Amino acid sequence: MVRGLEAGGAVHAGVCSRGGTAVQGGSCGLARPSGGRGPSSQIPAGRARRPHPQGLLLCVHVGTGRLRASKAATEVILNVPETRVSPLENGLQVASEDSGLSTCTVGLWIDAGSRYENEKNNGTAHFLEHMAFKGTKKRSQLDLELEIENMGAHLNAYTSREQTVYYAKAFSKDLPRAVEILADIIQNSTLGEAEIERERGVILREMQEVETNLQEVVFDYLHATAYQKTALGRTILGPTENIKSINRNDLVEYITTHYKGPRMVLAAAGGVCHDELLDLAKCHFGNLPSAPEGGLPPLPPCSFTGSEIRIRDDKMPLAHLAIAVEAAGWSDPDTIPLMVANTLIGNWDRSFGGGVQNLSSKLAQIACHGNLCHSFQSFNTCYTDTGLWGLYMVCEPSTIQDMVHFVQREWIRLCTSVTENEVARAKNLLKTNMLLQLDGSTPICEDIGRQMLCYKRRIPIPELEARIDAIDAQTIREICTKYICDKHPAVAAVGPIEQLPEYSKICSGMYWRRE
Repeated sequence: MVRGLEAGGAVHAGVCSRGGTAVQGGSCGLARPSGGRGPSSQIPAGRARRPHPQGLLLCVHVGTGRLRASKAATEVILNVPETRVSPLENGLQVASEDSGLSTCTVGLWIDAGSRYENEKNNGTAHFLEHMAFKGTKKRSQLDLELEIENMGAHLNAYTSREQTVYYAKAFSKDLPRAVEILADIIQNSTLGEAEIERERGVILREMQEVETNLQEVVFDYLHATAYQKTALGRTILGPTENIKSINRNDLVEYITTHYKGPRMVLAAAGGVCHDELLDLAKCHFGNLPSAPEGGLPPLPPCSFTGSEIRIRDDKMPLAHLAIAVEAAGWSDPDTIPLMVANTLIGNWDRSFGGGVQNLSSKLAQIACHGNLCHSFQSFNTCYTDTGLWGLYMVCEPSTIQDMVHFVQREWIRLCTSVTENEVARAKNLLKTNMLLQLDGSTPICEDIGRQMLCYKRRIPIPELEARIDAIDAQTIREICTKYICDKHPAVAAVGPIEQLPEYSKICSGMYWRRE
């Protein structure tokens, strides 16, 4: 799984996805996602990552590269197979896209992440994901590794704030075995005490590793301050005391409560016959429990609080900070305009090279010309009923104040004076990169799984393009005014941040002042 902060218009759900627990074979020729690590057929510690719920990683294209990208995107549209969807009686959805490849990706997307936890069991979903490949009633851990190795396949899993995912990459001819293995690890994991204790140490070491990744740290702080005392404000790994105390009963209770048919999507892409996949789903997942009489547990409500967290450490060379306002959830129609607005802000890094005039983002031009930061990356994080729209930046201590000023000035400009030409360019860039990200069976499978959970359907590309094309400069001004202007943001900052303006000053920068 390619994980990293989405840039220049990226949309993602469940920032700070944890996991990457993996079992990998060696002969299929499929690239191992960076989320999993370690040698072939070993089950390594998870690695901190950020998810792309729609597989979007948008970047700035210039010159002839943009033209080539547009042509490639057009070819993608013309060759997109139909996504077929079939429900099982227990509520599980089966969705697939057959592209006729010799390989395939099949996975189980489950509406069960850290948001469904409470303070006492926070970290259970991630712990359970780590236990996925530690043995079942019919396969020991070694048996599972050898079977995957002999298939030349790859198994992986990850956890986000709202979802848990288990998926397999294999030859198309091995689809039945891959589905059977997924069903086995989901329904028949032994969750042995010895394996739990061993994995407890792995997760504690992973926590130490995450704490050295300042980008991960800042985003966890951002969620903690934006969603105070709610489920979205908690980390995915959970606090140390929870990791040390989670036991088998906690894991079993989480499975019993949340692993229900209506919460699951079996998605597949590549060389996949939908009718065959449906038959396999009926055989291996047909006995999964459906919703209980009282219904599924409701999604815990979360409220946004404009506030800040500052962790000052003058020994650090650079300041890392994120500033965000509350944004729209997945199904909100405002999500698409916010995606375009996010693309307008864009991203920039000193390593990009090239002249200032080649940068399509005005903020990138300002940052490059004024040497205001080492990098900045815009983000639009969507959850079911809320989201975070903002910018992450890495700055020298002396340039923090100026960088925050110009970021907010550019945000207000989106509310007041963004032009039609800018919006048209951002729309084209957004569409092109969204399409180009659907390259290979794994990102397509992820796109299917997440959209089925978020929208209860796979949005056709022409429909998505039409919704983007309908946006104009006036729409951007209205939506940005709604979400940005006069709003109190959430701010998280770590490092030498003495020059970071006071929170009241940052709030004043969210107002439109006629000059």
